[in-house]
Amino acid sequence: MLRRASSLLLAVVFLSLCTFAQRNRGDRPPGTPAASPAEQAKPAGTPAPEAKKEPAEIPPIVTHHEIRVGGKTLRYTATTGMLPLKNNDTGEVEAHIFFIAYTLDGQNEHRPLTFSFNGGPGSASVWLHMGAIGPKRVRMQPDGMMPPPPYQLVDNEHTWLDQTDLVFIDPVGTGYSRAVKRDQTKKFLGLRGDIESVGEFIRLYLGRYERWSSPLFMVGESYGTTRAAGLSGYLVEHGIAFNGIMLISSILNFQTTDGSPGNDLPYVLFLPTYSCAAWYHKKLAPELEQNFDKLRAEVEQWAAGPYADALMKGDRLTAQERQDVIDHLARYTGLNKTYIDLSDLRIEESRFTKELLRDKRLTIGRLDSRFTGTSSSNVDDSASFDPSMTAIRPPYTAMFNQYVRNELGYKSDLEYYILGGGFRFDEWDWGIQRGGFPDTAHSLKDAFDKNPFMRLFVGSGYFDLATPYFATQYTLNHMSLTTAQHSRVSLGYYGAGHMMYIQDQSLGELKKDISAFMMNALK
Repeated sequence: MLRRASSLLLAVVFLSLCTFAQRNRGDRPPGTPAASPAEQAKPAGTPAPEAKKEPAEIPPIVTHHEIRVGGKTLRYTATTGMLPLKNNDTGEVEAHIFFIAYTLDGQNEHRPLTFSFNGGPGSASVWLHMGAIGPKRVRMQPDGMMPPPPYQLVDNEHTWLDQTDLVFIDPVGTGYSRAVKRDQTKKFLGLRGDIESVGEFIRLYLGRYERWSSPLFMVGESYGTTRAAGLSGYLVEHGIAFNGIMLISSILNFQTTDGSPGNDLPYVLFLPTYSCAAWYHKKLAPELEQNFDKLRAEVEQWAAGPYADALMKGDRLTAQERQDVIDHLARYTGLNKTYIDLSDLRIEESRFTKELLRDKRLTIGRLDSRFTGTSSSNVDDSASFDPSMTAIRPPYTAMFNQYVRNELGYKSDLEYYILGGGFRFDEWDWGIQRGGFPDTAHSLKDAFDKNPFMRLFVGSGYFDLATPYFATQYTLNHMSLTTAQHSRVSLGYYGAGHMMYIQDQSLGELKKDISAFMMNALK
């Protein structure tokens, strides 16, 4: 009995010694990784750290609505939320992109689907969303001018929802879309990073909402056209082809608008829009005020011919040739001849907005030259603000924030970055070498080459000094499109500015043009 007790005691001591040695050697059960030096230094009994988990993804908010369009009741579902963007190598969530989607009830996955975004860079999708395309729109005055507050949101009788489901995308740094960490934001702030991230959103949306079988459209405005053109080529390489691309107030090649030493092209391409603005404000001779279409044709012909030739000659211009150019520019712009001479025949857009109505102590808008404003100084060489932007920003800001919370049920204390605020403009990486110009026209050309069924619609406002219509024409005519490809391009022109849809008449005309375009693209 004593011998058995002694054996049992020795066994217990042996097991205790083994356990002590195992703790000090860092031994692990078979198949487990070895202890790290940090783990070995922990006191006995310290709980093992839990595996890092990604925060649970918050499901989107889903609401149901109806609207009367064309005498018919449309019942639709709104889906509002975030999609996570993950790093392809680590799987880590790096950003969340905010979106609002509208889908018509009772339809299937074969219904057309349109992705929409605005520009900036740094602008949320609110302008196209609540100005032209979505089921609700901000009520402006009939001519597009600012209404008195409080502002109103009304049913949009010209919504595109009767023909296509809609997805409005806010790229990272706009709207509610944010990078998870501040130091990750830079990845998305550039031409390439922006295209890749929005392209990844589109891929994710098609998968999650099972829309791979849908006819696809994409619409962008302003810098959003730069993005759309880039995406058309980028996505076709990733197996996503579009039936139609719509460009509203287009800029693909920035050489057409960036006047700089050695680049006289913008002065030629802006001139017809200067004439439109001068015509609107009655600064031209009576015979030029009588027929708007005739005026444009005359100015376009002179700008692309004698004016372009004169600028190319530079200092080789004779005194008589120079005077002839001054006389024509004064006739077509309403500006003083001495001012034109001192400007060396080259009128900067920022100075034109100040100079045209200086005698009335007024400035005109850049986004829409029909608008006028005042400034604190009447002797500055450029306007201190854009009256066409200040007229639309408060109504759209107020109405979106009210709408997204009250009608869509999405409540957040984050600031909705409607235009700027998410990053500084000088943080944007244009991806160009010194002296170059951003250009995504080549990517759009690639999409035309690789997708023989893709159609393109381009809409322009005659009074747009941000993306002049003549510059858009120039870009389209210098993309090396074939005759067959040019036949798949549709153009629309409107009697308003950059956001032509704020004017009631242009809003209706745009919807009519888009309806015809989509029908042709789906044949």
